Amino acid sequence: MPDVQNKGYKTDIKEISSIKVILMELKEIQEKFIYFLKQRNWLEFSANDVLLHLYEELGEIGNYLLFNSKYKDDIGHKRPKKEDLSREFAQAFSLFLQLCIYMEIDLEDAWHKELKIMEDRFPIDTQK
Repeated sequence: MPDVQNKGYKTDIKEISSIKVILMELKEIQEKFIYFLKQRNWLEFSANDVLLHLYEELGEIGNYLLFNSKYKDDIGHKRPKKEDLSREFAQAFSLFLQLCIYMEIDLEDAWHKELKIMEDRFPIDTQK
């Protein structure tokens, strides 16, 4: 992750190389996932079912956070494995992406537009 505090935040993504790579690939990821879903006939599932499944995966991430904050520590619950956490995030991302596909949302474009809105709403000098 780039150190944006020392460089100063720029809206030109080319200046933040590690983020640039992610953004350049987001459309490709979305297209690849459409192909994956079509091959398995998974586009037949309803958006409601996908959303409920997304809630389930987010709950698993939340469960990890509850243990991490010691809220659920030592009270008879099984601690989730740290090595499983990245898979939970990937599953949640895939389901979120599937919802974007269902709703015909270009996530990369939407994210760029939302970032501009947030930059205007929350200027750097007012966030200190």
